[in-house]
Amino acid sequence: MSTRVGIVDDMPLMRTALRTILENSGLEVVGEAGDGDAALSLARSTRPDVMLMDVRMPGRDGIGATRMIVGSVPMTRVLVLTTFDDDDVLYGALAAGAAGFVLKNSAPEDIVRAIHSVAAGDSVLDPTVAGRVFARFARQPLTGDRTALERLTERERDTLRLLCGGLTNSEIAAQLGVGEATSKTHVSHVLAKLGVRDRVQAVIYAYETGFAP
Repeated sequence: MSTRVGIVDDMPLMRTALRTILENSGLEVVGEAGDGDAALSLARSTRPDVMLMDVRMPGRDGIGATRMIVGSVPMTRVLVLTTFDDDDVLYGALAAGAAGFVLKNSAPEDIVRAIHSVAAGDSVLDPTVAGRVFARFARQPLTGDRTALERLTERERDTLRLLCGGLTNSEIAAQLGVGEATSKTHVSHVLAKLGVRDRVQAVIYAYETGFAP
């Protein structure tokens, strides 16, 4: 069964281009939306695997739409489309529950790969932008409760550090010298012990508590 995707962008030309890319790659586009309210309606009516979400739109923006979709259509994961100058807005989208983000100027195959990763339950943190987004925590007072960190084993702490670097499960496996199945287990244990829903939230937690450098 092919991955079902909804496209959200206020520019018709961008939506058309994305639809062409996704359908040519074997993905099923279930619909398009030009603003946050239409995105929410689309998610509720079609329940896609992934919503490819623009951030800056008229009316309800991508952050508000992401929060509503995550809350009301939990089986649909949101992958945010962003540009380099969206750091503050992007963090808001991640905090609202987005599973990750991909750059609008990414190669088509990278966008498709990101969609597949998110649909499979992974999260996508482009390292180029992740560093800029999460560096903001270095300039803010620490607000997170570090109690959950005490539950992590040393190997799980290493896994969390690698998650903060934007590494995939296979890259984490290579760094730790273990199989990919083992790295997935470590990641699952980290998420469970921290009480977060996905890798993105784990990284946010790591920066809010000062665990990440």
